[in-house]
Amino acid sequence: MNTIKKEVLDNGLTILTEQMPHVRSISMGVWLKIGSRSETSELNGVAHFIEHLLFKGTSHRTAEEIARQVDSIGGHLDAFTAKETICYSTKVLDEHLPIAFDILSDLLLNPKFDPGDMEKERSVILEEIKMVEDTPDDLVHEIFMQNFWKDQPLGRPILGTKQTVGRLDRDKVLDFFKQFYTPDDLIISAAGNLEHERVAELIVDKFGKVKTSRNGHVDVPAHTHSRISMRNKKELEQVHICLGVPSHSLSHEDRYVCYILNTILGGGMSSRLFQNIREKEGLVYAIFSGLNSYRDTGCLSIYAGTSLETAERVVDMIIQELRNLKQNPVDPEELRRAKDYLKGSLMLGLESTSSRMSNLARQEMYFGKYISLDELTSSIEKVTAESVQQMANTFFDTRQIALTVLGNLEGLKISRERLDCN
Repeated sequence: MNTIKKEVLDNGLTILTEQMPHVRSISMGVWLKIGSRSETSELNGVAHFIEHLLFKGTSHRTAEEIARQVDSIGGHLDAFTAKETICYSTKVLDEHLPIAFDILSDLLLNPKFDPGDMEKERSVILEEIKMVEDTPDDLVHEIFMQNFWKDQPLGRPILGTKQTVGRLDRDKVLDFFKQFYTPDDLIISAAGNLEHERVAELIVDKFGKVKTSRNGHVDVPAHTHSRISMRNKKELEQVHICLGVPSHSLSHEDRYVCYILNTILGGGMSSRLFQNIREKEGLVYAIFSGLNSYRDTGCLSIYAGTSLETAERVVDMIIQELRNLKQNPVDPEELRRAKDYLKGSLMLGLESTSSRMSNLARQEMYFGKYISLDELTSSIEKVTAESVQQMANTFFDTRQIALTVLGNLEGLKISRERLDCN
């Protein structure tokens, strides 16, 4: 039985469902195919601002009524803004889907954008921006990304800045909303104890008659910068390090090799960075690597928090790990462990209705089709030690390494020579 179904309405809106008869919940999400990357520099933060404003009330419900109605059915209503997507989602018991979707669709189809609410929410977002400033492990990543994709939409903060958020008025917000919140830019996905036909009926009833208006927007291709940035912040006790290199896009044919390389380097407690720098040397509390992948580009970054006295040594040890992956093939046992870790993470991550719903939408967005768990695990199994070593040699190029260091640096300097991983 095919549990996954897809339907495209005449106005371009895509409907995706996955039937999971063994559960009692349904998760449903309205996904936009754009995010903060589609903003101009003047409008930085507008996508996230709109996400906040849609919860402040519609022509049918106040913000308090929205909250009460969701609580009265024991449901969850949530949203997030990312660089390339925005999502509004709900999770409820299957019997409550009609009321939950009525609320969800009301947010998107009938927002008020009340000027008074805009001012209140502007204050909330300015506090959110301050919170990032006060969270050094978040701030170092933000500074790193701003340098890595300098003067480009991908490098700008999703929240915007105090200046750009302060300048957003109702007309600018409405213009962005009208430009991008159109059916051909929407995917509505649902997973759980559902029938596709019933879900499609609900969606057609609310969105079927909404006219499309193709905005013609195309994201500018991204290019990376290998800057070294030392940012002094005297009140910090730790030195926060973020080091990264360009990597492949989210849909690249060698993406599974990227996943394995990242897992071996810093993706878990048995990874090389964690074992060699934290466990054996005790130089850090937190150290890990991660992949940020987008439509046309990507970044493999490493984070570490350490003391000023050991910061240079930690950087040297990270570079040594990059050098080792370039020079020596991964042994069969470590490769097996990385594959099993990755497959386990994938499978465990797809056990809930909300993660299945997200998976459906993201796959449609980036691949235009559904990739089964069997296909994913098969692709992971095909990764070889030689391909991992080859990928390390492609990524870990001294000239391409970017570095951001944040803390009470007291004159600390790290040169390009120190980042030599050849």
